[in-house]
Amino acid sequence: MIAESSAEAIAGSGPLPARPGRVYTLVGLMTFFWSANFLIGKIALREFPGPLAAALRILFAALAIVPFYRWKTGEWGRWRKRDGLLLASLGAVGIGVNQFCFLVGLSKTSIAHSALIIGTTPISVLLIAAARGMERITPLRLLGMLAAFGGAAALGREQGAAADGPAPTLSGDLITFLASFAFAAYIVFSKEVRHRYAALPANAWLFGSAGVCVLPIALWQGWGFSFSQVSAEGWLAILYMAALPSLFCYLVFYWALDYFAASRLSAFSYLQPVLATLLGVLLLGERISAPLIAGGAVILGGVFLTERG
Repeated sequence: MIAESSAEAIAGSGPLPARPGRVYTLVGLMTFFWSANFLIGKIALREFPGPLAAALRILFAALAIVPFYRWKTGEWGRWRKRDGLLLASLGAVGIGVNQFCFLVGLSKTSIAHSALIIGTTPISVLLIAAARGMERITPLRLLGMLAAFGGAAALGREQGAAADGPAPTLSGDLITFLASFAFAAYIVFSKEVRHRYAALPANAWLFGSAGVCVLPIALWQGWGFSFSQVSAEGWLAILYMAALPSLFCYLVFYWALDYFAASRLSAFSYLQPVLATLLGVLLLGERISAPLIAGGAVILGGVFLTERG
C-alpha cells in the first residue's frame, strides 16, 4: 500500500462534487497559468529589474483583490487576532518571498532550470511537516530527497546559455529554490486557517499583507526608473502575472484544497517543468541540453520517490 504523503498528513480532503469537471478544469487552468508564468516572467524581465517586477506584480494583485473583497462583502470581515497574524505571515512568506524570489531567480537562470527547481516543492513540504512532527521521513523518502537535491546541484553546474537572458547560474537556482521553499511553508501552515475562512477573504488578507511588505521595495526600485519607456508588452506581462498566476491561481489552489489533499493537488505541479520548458523552447528559443534532461529526470524521479516512499 502506498504510504500517506506528507501533505496528506497535513491537510485532508473532502469528496469531489457529483460533477467534478469544474474542479478539474479550474485546476488544469491553474497548472497551465503557473507554467506559462515562467515564460511571461522572462518577457517582463526584458524591461523591468527583477525586484521591481515582483513588487509591481504583488501590488497590482493586492490593489485588485482587497477593494473587490470589500465591495463583495460590504465589510472587512471578523478575524481572530491569532488568525490575522498567521495570515499576515503567510502573505509575507507564501506570496511576498515566494513571488519576489521567483522573479529575481528567473532573472538569473533559465525557464527550464526554474521550472524544475519549483518542482521540488513537495520535498520542502515533507521537510517542514517532519520538522513540525506531522510526518515521518522514511529511508525511501530520504533517498528521493537526496536524489532531487543532487539533480538540482547538477543543474547549477550546467551552464548552457538561455536564448532569452543570462546563462543559468547557481545563485539564480538557489534563489528560485527559496521561492519554492516559501510556497511549501505556505501550504503547510495555511491548514490552520483554511477551514475557517473562505478563499476570497483569506486571499484578500494574504495579498494585502504581502503588498504592504513589498511597497518599500517598489518605491526604492521605482525611484528614477523610466516607466514611460516600458512597452505595452511589458505592462501586459506584469498584469498577466498579477491577475492569473497570482490572484486566479492562489484562489483556485486555496479553494481546491477542499477537494484534494495538498499532495495530490501539488502533484499537478509535476507538469510545470514539461509545459514551461516546451513553451520556452517554442517561443523563446531556449535550448534543451543533455545535462538539463539528466538533471531534470533526477529531480523529478527524486520527487516521485519522496511522495511515494
